[in-house]
Amino acid sequence: MTVALRRWAPPVATLVALVGAWQLYTTLSGIDPWLLPSPADLFAAAAEQRTALTAHTLATARLTLLGFAAGAATGLLVAVVLHLVPVLRAAVYPLLVVSQNVPIIAIAPLLVVWLGFGIAPKLVVIVLVCFFPVAVATLDGLRRGDPVIADYLLMSGANRRQMFTAFQWPAALPTMFSGLKIAATYSVFGAVISEWIGSDQGIGRYMIVQKSAFRADRMFVAIAVVVVLALLVFGLVALGERLAVRGRPTAGERP
Repeated sequence: MTVALRRWAPPVATLVALVGAWQLYTTLSGIDPWLLPSPADLFAAAAEQRTALTAHTLATARLTLLGFAAGAATGLLVAVVLHLVPVLRAAVYPLLVVSQNVPIIAIAPLLVVWLGFGIAPKLVVIVLVCFFPVAVATLDGLRRGDPVIADYLLMSGANRRQMFTAFQWPAALPTMFSGLKIAATYSVFGAVISEWIGSDQGIGRYMIVQKSAFRADRMFVAIAVVVVLALLVFGLVALGERLAVRGRPTAGERP
């Protein structure tokens, strides 16, 4: 059995068992489909709504990728600036932590008032959701380089720019990608939340319409689409990690 098969076989088997138990329960209990649809009902609803779902999914995917790129870039910029300016880090970092205690769902309506119903408030919501894990993970990685190597480079006459580009930044890549993975999953949920606030397309908008129609089957399908999108974005980041950190131990692994 290959390594990939050993890794994925247990969760896949668990998922199949859960879906089978779900189907068995809904069949034997006779529960109303509008309250708890069966997996078979979900597949039927997905096939029936495939055209609308495709359009809404593509809209959410575009918004997610734009927001994730902006959020990741913002997080990396914040981390680098705070690392290079210790006085600024001492003044701003606690405020960043406090800012995460403000619910995004409470800020989103204000963003619509300030920025209108276009794409701007939606992107800001995703950026607010994504930038913090990237900034914190990257900042932590920049400060965790091997002190022996740092001392050696300093004794060799390396300047501040050389220390950053040749030592601190490469050493921060594993933890940076850990933050990017977290932000990747958050980005999809941020996009859906932003679509709840005000949008004419996207999975978030689709969910609101189906909730009003009491279509639990279509709601479950929309949730499944959100999960799949989150996994795809996560997979893209994981692929980028393999390419960028090739030959280095990833976060959580021993060298």
